[in-house]
Amino acid sequence: MESSFKGVLYPARLPTFHRVPAPEAVSHLVQWFWIPEWDIEPGRSSRQHLIAYPASNLVVQSGAAGFSGPTTRAAFRDLTGKGWAVGALLRPAAVPLFTDDPGTMRDQEVALPLKDLASAVSAAMEPPTGKTQPDGGTRRERAAAAFARWLASRDVVPSEEALLANRMVDIIASEPDVLLIEDAARRLAVSPRTLQRLARKYVGLSPSALIRRRRLQDAAERARSDPTADLAAIAVELGYADHAHLTNDFRKYLGFTPSTYRRSAGES
Repeated sequence: MESSFKGVLYPARLPTFHRVPAPEAVSHLVQWFWIPEWDIEPGRSSRQHLIAYPASNLVVQSGAAGFSGPTTRAAFRDLTGKGWAVGALLRPAAVPLFTDDPGTMRDQEVALPLKDLASAVSAAMEPPTGKTQPDGGTRRERAAAAFARWLASRDVVPSEEALLANRMVDIIASEPDVLLIEDAARRLAVSPRTLQRLARKYVGLSPSALIRRRRLQDAAERARSDPTADLAAIAVELGYADHAHLTNDFRKYLGFTPSTYRRSAGES
């Protein structure tokens, strides 16, 4: 089972964080809904570091909706005060709803005029004063359900090409022995060129970048969750040529080495 904290570099620093499965009606559009809630003391902030999933997100926060494109590097957010967010980790088939070229949205966030979506999700997370306030689990389930209903109302009928893009991402994300674009192409019985075209149209990152992100997330999770594991052994297990290649990836995309990360994660 995939860890709920995969992609989160310092889970001990997280506010309340939950994932809600996508209902079957929108499972071709959403991988899952993610919902953080926080209440930070006045004058303080909480910095959240992420190796984001290589996908786009549709997010409702503070009564507004926004679209975030795929990221190319580690990112952070500073949380202050009291708040929440409800995000949908989008599958490739959903991306054309929001952009014709996801590559132009790399590391970008834009506000969207989706007042009906923002209102429905906000009403679930923050019922009007005087109304019965549901517990956290019920509140989050209602918010995810409202989000899903809005997506379902778009009446998206994905093309075979879009569904193939979904399968490409699923295979790369879930099969550790997929180390090259050719590995994924063989499993899908298509050419590497086809996968490159699908990734460009529906994801905004190359298939090689998707593979690299999965390996980096897995390496970070292993280094953090098993502090006694040999880093060189983790590198080999995840398909890196050696420890040096793992270290180079960490430095390039995260800005620190695996050993430095392991120490800082242990101090969180």
